[in-house]
Amino acid sequence: MSEPKPPTPTPGDTYKGWLFKWTNYIKGYQRRWFVLSNGLLSYYRTQAEMGHTCRGTINLATANITVEDSCNFVISNGGAQTYHLKASSEVERQRWITALELAKAKAVHMQAESDDSGDDCPTVPPTSGQGGGGGCRNLEIQSTLRTLGSKVEDLNTCNDLIVKHGSALQRSLSELEGIRVGADMGEKMRQVTERSTLFRITSNAMINACRDFLSLAQNHGKRWQKALQVERDQRIRLEETLEQLAKQHNHLERAFRGATVLPPSFSNPAMANKDKKGDASDEDDDNEFFDAMEDPAEFITVPADPKYHRRSGSNVSGLSSETGMEDQSFDELSLASNPESPQPLELEPVRQRRTRIPDKPNYYLNLWSIMKNCIGKELSKIPMPVNFNEPLSMLQRLSEDLEYYELLDKASKCQSSLEQMCYVAAFTVSSYSTTVHRTGKPFNPLLAETFELDRLKDCGYRSLCEQVSHHPPAAAHHASSEKGWTLRQEITLASKFRGKYLSIMPLGSIQCLFDKSNNHYSWKKVTTTVHNIIVGKLWIDQSGEIDVVNHKTGDRCHLKFAPYSYFSRDVPRKVTGVVTDKDGKAHYVLSGTWDEKMEFSRIMQSSKGENGTEGKQRTVYQTLKAKEIWRKNPLPEGAENMYFFSSLALTLNEAEEGVAPTDCRRRPDQRLMEDGRWDEANAEKQRLEEKQRTVRREREREAVKAASSPEEGTHPDNYQAMWFEKLDDPVSGETLHVYKGGYWEAKDQGSWDMCPEIF
Repeated sequence: MSEPKPPTPTPGDTYKGWLFKWTNYIKGYQRRWFVLSNGLLSYYRTQAEMGHTCRGTINLATANITVEDSCNFVISNGGAQTYHLKASSEVERQRWITALELAKAKAVHMQAESDDSGDDCPTVPPTSGQGGGGGCRNLEIQSTLRTLGSKVEDLNTCNDLIVKHGSALQRSLSELEGIRVGADMGEKMRQVTERSTLFRITSNAMINACRDFLSLAQNHGKRWQKALQVERDQRIRLEETLEQLAKQHNHLERAFRGATVLPPSFSNPAMANKDKKGDASDEDDDNEFFDAMEDPAEFITVPADPKYHRRSGSNVSGLSSETGMEDQSFDELSLASNPESPQPLELEPVRQRRTRIPDKPNYYLNLWSIMKNCIGKELSKIPMPVNFNEPLSMLQRLSEDLEYYELLDKASKCQSSLEQMCYVAAFTVSSYSTTVHRTGKPFNPLLAETFELDRLKDCGYRSLCEQVSHHPPAAAHHASSEKGWTLRQEITLASKFRGKYLSIMPLGSIQCLFDKSNNHYSWKKVTTTVHNIIVGKLWIDQSGEIDVVNHKTGDRCHLKFAPYSYFSRDVPRKVTGVVTDKDGKAHYVLSGTWDEKMEFSRIMQSSKGENGTEGKQRTVYQTLKAKEIWRKNPLPEGAENMYFFSSLALTLNEAEEGVAPTDCRRRPDQRLMEDGRWDEANAEKQRLEEKQRTVRREREREAVKAASSPEEGTHPDNYQAMWFEKLDDPVSGETLHVYKGGYWEAKDQGSWDMCPEIF
């Protein structure tokens, strides 16, 4: 009779086989060769790749193993890695699950022992000529080996005794079988003999397995510990080497370019790595990067000749000297050059606003079941649950552009239009800083919905937003400040879901007007892309180009938002720009990132440099030392549990008396979501959307009745806004909704008769 064979590998054994791994929504599941060894699960395209190319590895010590159905299971490593796997049959899946659970248990045990060894190490005093850490580890290994050796001896003794007593028992049973008391007695004896034989075989198999396992642990324990220590040492050396290489690379670049402000792209890394990336093109990484084609830099900057530091700078911006520009900050110079700088005033006590909202609840939602029907469609026309949202309206998100209103306050005090352009350009970049972690979708405003932001007492400005169109959805925004500037914008969002990512294209114009100088600026927003919609962690990127134009003077600032590329040598989320006058002469260079800070440099001289990678001749700017013009405010404590809201965003949905009945703060589904009651919020959102559709159908019927002919305004979206009117701007030549007045007067009087009931 043969010994029973275990159905799964014992802990520590290598387990191999074919599994189907989910790659992406186009290719679906692909057959891959998986190898489980030493607590690590690795996979390859074929068995032949095992010697040279590993496609991915996940550590089971920190992984979660989840069974989905008869053949599918998921291995997730704390959100950093996730493998969706499928076996060929339920039996095969169970074999893999058993092997993975055993390997995970062993990996966790070894990790715990390693951690305990590190924790206990300081209590062991180092001996002479031996380091404390090494001595502690050696003592631990020796103690473990002595214990294992003792256990092996005990098991050998037990094995000898079982064999000895088992043989004697069988002999006794054989003798009893010879005693013929009756036919029944003989049959019983044979049964007892068979059972004792099975018992002996099973006992021997158990003892042999234990002995083999402990023997392996004894033989390989030192090697495992040594390998672990080697890996740790290599990791430390690698980190140190990378740090040194980064420093050397930076030093060489500065030595070659002379303290470069804006490093150029000397080549196209995306094309150079095309073949490399193609090897793993069918695999999905949990942070799937948007590999954009890098355009060669149009210019590079180098330090200006020291002689410029002694020259007068009046020929460019009216400043007294460049020495002053080096010694003082940009803000101090701009304010000092303005004779009308306000004197300190007595501050009135302002309202204390909230600094927290209820934490975001953890609701599970099958994203793919909803998004698979949205590919290629306009998302504004698809009903979405609040699980995708954040408890703010799109009107409130527009108002967040004013978080760094101080930049416009400083711009209004500038004597030079070129200096003013630098502040306006920095303001356009700052509006994107709040989006870096904000992957939630804002609520689509209902038609006639409004939002007021009254910060007149504490910040000197107030703004009003109104949803002026339903399809396409469009919002108008007007903000004015006591410091002498006005901001107005009309934004229409066009969004497309492309499977792996979501593109949001803001359409419309933003304008900023300054009372004192009558400078009139306009610009448009760049494209926002949300990556890893289906699988992986969501992340946001901004890409495109912005031209900020001063329609009065002809000054222009060309800003470029570089799309994120895995192979790029530049810093992520980089923004560069050049400020030029009406003749095309460059005066300032802007550089930085849209999620952290922006700096500017004064250009003293420019010249044509060598040709770039595509034959374009790059301009070399000699600049003064860079100065910081804007830096992002830190997020409040606990922001990760509050939708990553900024300090301003936390106050936007705070209940406030006296606002219009159409104000976002009064919207019930948004309020329910903020309170964490998402099920009720979804029901309320569905009610409001159905109510809006009913009103739209009624408006269609009235439009048809009122029209004298089919050509005369029968479209249901010929809606007349309450606080805005559509005008042609004679300066910029654009058509947009402009604030016509009356809102703040109606608020002071408490008269909201013209406001419709939309909630």
